[in-house]
Formats: sequence, structure tokens, C-alpha cells
Amino acid sequence: MTSGLPPTKPRKRAQQPPAPPIKDVGIFEEVGSEFLEAASTIGGMGLLGYQIARRIMTLRLDGAEVVRNLYKMGVKSVPIVIVTALFTGAIMVIQAAPVVVRLGAHGLLGWGAGFGILREIAPLLTALMINGRVGANNTAELGTMVVTEQIDALRVLAIDPIAFLIAPRFIAMVTTLFLATIFADALALWGAAYGGLALLGVETKTFYNGLTSGLLGLGDVTSGLVKSVVFGIVIALSSCQYGLGVKGGAPGVGRAVNATVVASAAGIFVLDYFVSFGLN
Repeated sequence: MTSGLPPTKPRKRAQQPPAPPIKDVGIFEEVGSEFLEAASTIGGMGLLGYQIARRIMTLRLDGAEVVRNLYKMGVKSVPIVIVTALFTGAIMVIQAAPVVVRLGAHGLLGWGAGFGILREIAPLLTALMINGRVGANNTAELGTMVVTEQIDALRVLAIDPIAFLIAPRFIAMVTTLFLATIFADALALWGAAYGGLALLGVETKTFYNGLTSGLLGLGDVTSGLVKSVVFGIVIALSSCQYGLGVKGGAPGVGRAVNATVVASAAGIFVLDYFVSFGLN
């Protein structure tokens, strides 16, 4: 017995659109893309540096913001600078111990440790620690402000973001690294002196005599301090540039923080070479 209903036709399955072909990117195209991206970032940092310099020279700054950032970036970085500097000095003694014992050159321990600490180790390691703590945090803060449109709100209220936010952070970071390097120099030498006393039995008086015997000069101290200023400029410009250029919401902030730490560290090592070459 039939129901009288017309027979149903089988439904045709919808055809999926073909997948787009995988683009074959050549090595030269990839290298060129990376080069253009790096050139764009460096150019942006240069323009940002010019804008910051204009605000500083015309004193268009927020003084309260400078003080607040000096406390946040400088004072709160003291514990990590203390730990890094003390153990840096002790490590210098450990590395020099076999040579000192073999040659009996205990009187030169102060000169050897001081030469490495003042010219290279203290400014370099302090910059890397400040980069990891202050630079990354600065990028995250600025990136969050960009994502949540706080930077645009400042412009709507006729407040210059460079004068209100960027220039004070730039001054605070450069000043922080300069003062932290002086602090790290003193602590690293202190750690090296007492490390030599504990490991090699070299009296602290002998250590400091070797440090001040005339083999080290003012140029050895100023070399490290000049490097600290250069490193501070690199960290400040890099963190501000990547922070202001965040795109893509919260994941973009994470990518910007990672890029800041890597770019600043690479810039520190590259400029360390050129500054060392220029000062020697």
C-alpha cells in the first residue's frame, strides 16, 4: 500500500571550495621582508627619538610623571641590581683564581677584576637586567594603553602622549641605567674584594691597592658610564616604539614585549662593540 507522497530526491552535498594554494616564499623574499621590517622599526625609533628630543629641549614634560617613573623603574630595580652586581664581582674572582694562583699575581687581582667590571661587565649585565624588568614592563603598559584606546583618549583631550607619557619614561630609563651602573660598579668591586678574600686569601687592602695603583684610570670608569647611557637610550626607544606600535589586541601586547626584549638585547651587544671600538 502506497502513501501517495511523491518520492524524495537525494540531496546533493555542497561542494567545498578548493583550498588556496600554498604560497612558495623564496629565501630572498623572506630575507627582504625581514630587512624591510627591521628598517621600518629602526626608522620609527629614530622618528620617536626626534620627537622626544624636541619635548625635552622645550621642557614640555610632566614632572610628576618623571618622578613617578624614576621611583617605579629605579628604586624598585635596586634589589635585582644588588644581587646581580655582588655575584658578578664574585664570579670575576672565580674565573681569575686559577691564573692568579699559578702565577702568584695576587697583587694584580684588583686591577684585573676592576678592568673587566668597570669597562664591560657591570654596564652590560645591568643593562640586560634592566631591559628584562623595566623595558618589558614599559612595552606592556604602553601596549595595553594602545589596545584599550587610552592613547587615543589623550589625543582627544588635547594631551600630547609624547610629552605626557613617552618623554618622562625615556628620561627615567636612561637616568635609572646610568645610576644603576654606578651602584653596580661599587657593589661588584666590593663583591670581588671579599670574594678574593674568601677564595684566595687576598686581603681587601691588597685588592684595593691593585685597583688604585695607577693601572686603571678615569677613562676606564667613564667608558662604562658612556655605555650605560647608550644602552639606556636603546632600551627606552625600543620599548616605547614597540609599545606604541601594538596591533592585534592582547596577543599583540605579548608579541611586542617579546620583540622588545630581543631587539633591545641585540641592540645592546651591537652598540657595545661600536662604543668600545670608538672609546679605545
